[in-house]
Amino acid sequence: MSDHLDTATREVAAEQAFVDEVYAQLKRSAASAKALATEGHSRGRLGHEGGLVERDAMVFQAAKRLASLDAAHEGLVFGRLDMRPEVTHEPRYIGRIGLRDDNHDVLLIDWRAPAAAVFYQATHSKPQGVVRRRILRSRGETVLGVEDDLLDGTIETNLPIVGEGALMAQLTRARDRSMHSIVATIQAEQDRAIRAPSRGVVVISGGPGTGKTVVALHRAAYLLYADRRRYETGGVLVVGPSGVYIERVLPSLGETAVALRSLGEVVDGVHASRRDDPAVAEVKGSAAMAELLRRTARQAVPGSPREYRVFYRDDVIVLGRRELGAVRRQLLANGTRNRSTTKVASTLIDHMWRQVRGERARERTKEDFAETMRDDDSFTEFVASWWPVLDAATVLGWLREPEFLGRVADGVLNAESVRLLAKSWADDLSVEDVPLVDELRYLLGDPPIVSDPDEDPLFGIDATVSELVLSTEREWGGPRGWQPPTNRVEDDGYAHVLIDEAQDLTPMQWRMVGRRGRTATWTIVGDPAQSSWPDPAEAEAARAEALGTKEIHSFHLSKNYRNSAEIYAFAADYARSVDLNADLPEAVRSTGVPPRVVSADDLEVAVGDEVVALAAEVEGTVGVVASVARQGELRRWLAARPELTDDLTGGAQARVVVLTGLETKGLEFDGIVVVEPAEIEAESSTGRATLYVVYTRATQVMTVVAGENSFFGTKSQVHL
Repeated sequence: MSDHLDTATREVAAEQAFVDEVYAQLKRSAASAKALATEGHSRGRLGHEGGLVERDAMVFQAAKRLASLDAAHEGLVFGRLDMRPEVTHEPRYIGRIGLRDDNHDVLLIDWRAPAAAVFYQATHSKPQGVVRRRILRSRGETVLGVEDDLLDGTIETNLPIVGEGALMAQLTRARDRSMHSIVATIQAEQDRAIRAPSRGVVVISGGPGTGKTVVALHRAAYLLYADRRRYETGGVLVVGPSGVYIERVLPSLGETAVALRSLGEVVDGVHASRRDDPAVAEVKGSAAMAELLRRTARQAVPGSPREYRVFYRDDVIVLGRRELGAVRRQLLANGTRNRSTTKVASTLIDHMWRQVRGERARERTKEDFAETMRDDDSFTEFVASWWPVLDAATVLGWLREPEFLGRVADGVLNAESVRLLAKSWADDLSVEDVPLVDELRYLLGDPPIVSDPDEDPLFGIDATVSELVLSTEREWGGPRGWQPPTNRVEDDGYAHVLIDEAQDLTPMQWRMVGRRGRTATWTIVGDPAQSSWPDPAEAEAARAEALGTKEIHSFHLSKNYRNSAEIYAFAADYARSVDLNADLPEAVRSTGVPPRVVSADDLEVAVGDEVVALAAEVEGTVGVVASVARQGELRRWLAARPELTDDLTGGAQARVVVLTGLETKGLEFDGIVVVEPAEIEAESSTGRATLYVVYTRATQVMTVVAGENSFFGTKSQVHL
C-alpha cells in the first residue's frame, strides 16, 4: 500500500513540475498579448487611417487571445498520452487550449486538434498507438491526483499505472448550480458526435444523464476551432431552457465567441423570464398562432383615422373606409408593412387623383396635385397616423383588446383559447410571447433606410429612425435586456445554431430559431420522453420546415453518467408504468442507496426534515421540487427551519433551491426532494414526462415525500 502511495506521490510531483512550466508559459503568452495591445494603441497615434486600422486589428487580436488565456486558466492541463516507441518517445499533453514554448515547439495540444482525437478515441481493443492514457485532476494550478488507463498491454513498459478511473472520480464529485466541462473524460461515443462533419444537421439523442447537452457544447467549441473564420464571423447561437447553467462550459474550453440565449432571449433586445401557465403556453406555442398573427399584421392601426377629406380647387376628395382598405391591400400585396412606408403617400395620392373631376382642378397636372398634397400639413399628419412605422411589441399589444382579438382569432382559435390569451396578456411579456414578437417582426419587416432625405420628404426617414428597438418597456412595462448592434431582421442569421432540449420547442419557437439558421449548420439535442410539448407531430412539422433539406447526421448516446443505478431504476420503472416509451440508458455506477419514499401525515414537517437530512448528507446542491401551485407554501415551510438558513440564502451560491418540475430541465443536484409527485404529474397534459425529468435530476440521493391521503394509489406511484 505504501509503495502505491509513494508511486502516486512521485507521479503527481512529476506532473506538477510540467504543469508549473505550462502556467509559466501561459503568463509569458499573456504578457505578449498585453504588449501587442499596447503596441496597437500606439499605432493609433500615427495620425493616419492606416495606423487606426492597424491599431484596431492588433488590439482586437490581443483581446481575443487574452480572453482565451484567461478563460482556460482553470484546469488548463488535463491529459497525457504515452505512445508506442515507434510513434514517439515524448509524452503528449492535452489541454483546454494549445500552447507553444519560447522555441515555438508544441507544449500543450488543444483538445480539439486532430492530434488530440486519439486521447478520446483510443480503447483497450483499439489503442491506436497509445500505451497509457492519464487524466490529471487539478484545482487551479495544483495537481491533486492522476488517474491512468493502460490501453496497450502488448509491449513491455515501466510506466506506472495510478488511480481507479478518471470517469468515476468525475461522476462522484459534488455538484454546484452550473454545468461543467467533461473535456477530460469524454467517452468514445460522445467524441464521435463532437467531431462529426460540420455540414448539415447533427442530431444527438439519448436518455437522461447521457451528456447530450455538454457534448453538444463541446461540439460547438470544436467547430469554432476547426473552422474559426466561418463560425466566428457568422456566429454560433446556443439556445436552451436557460443560458445560466451552461455559461461556464464554453469559456472553459477556450471559446468565448458564442451567443448563449434562453428561449426568452432569442430576439435581440427582448428579455423574458416569466413562464405562462401550461394551458396558455399550449395556445401561444401552437402553429395556429402564425395565422392569427398574419391577420393581425394586416389590420388597420387601432385608433387611426378612418377617413381623409380635402377640398382641392372645385373638388371634394374623400378617402373613406373602402378606399383606404383598397390602398392597404395594395401596399401589403407588394411588400411588408414597414417596407411600404415610403410608398404610402404616393399610393394615396394616386387614389385621390382619380377623384379629381372639376375643370379648375384639371387645369393642373398630377404632379402639381402631388406637390400640393405633400405640402399640406393635414395630409402629412393623416399619412403619419394612418400608416406609422410599427414595431412588433406594439402590434402584439393590439391583441389585448378583446374585440380586436376576437375578430382576428375567428376561425383560427376556439373561444376557450381566446379567453386564455386575453387573460394572459394583462401581464408583461412571457417566454412564450417572444416567438410571437419575432413572428410579427418578420411580418412587419424592417423599415427602409433612405439615404436621401429628399427621396420621400413626407417622412424624411433615415437610418436613425429605421433602427427600431422592440419597445418592451414602453408597451409592456417589462425589463429591457442587453442591447445588440441592431434589431433588423436581416441581421438575425448565424453560421451555426445549437438547440438544447429540442423536444420542448413549440411550433412557434421552431419558427423563431429556424429564421436564425436558414443558411447555418445545426446541432440538435433532445429526448422525446422528456417533452413538455403536448403535440409532437405539430412540433416535428415545424422542425422539418426550419431545417429544410439539410442533411441529417444522427448520434445516439447510451450510457447514463448522471444518476446512480438505484435512482435511475426508480425513474425508469416510473417511465414504463406510465407508458412514456422512454429511451432508457444504462447507468454506469451504483451507490447502493435506493430512493427513499416517505408518506407523511404532516407534510410540512416531513418535507422540512427530509431537506435538512439531505443537506447534511451531501456536499453539493439539493433541489426541492414541487408543483407550481405549491411553490409559495414550500418556501415558507423551509424558511421556517433555522437549520437551512445558510443553505437557502446564498443567492446564486445557495445549496438548497426550490424549483418547479420544468425548471429542473438541464440541471442536476447531489440530492433531490420531490414533494407531492402526483401534483406535478397532474398540472399539465405532459405532467408525466415532467415528473420523469424530475426523477432523473439527482446524482447521489433522492427522497419522495407526499401526504398520506395523496401519495399511495396515485397514478404517478403505481410502480411503487
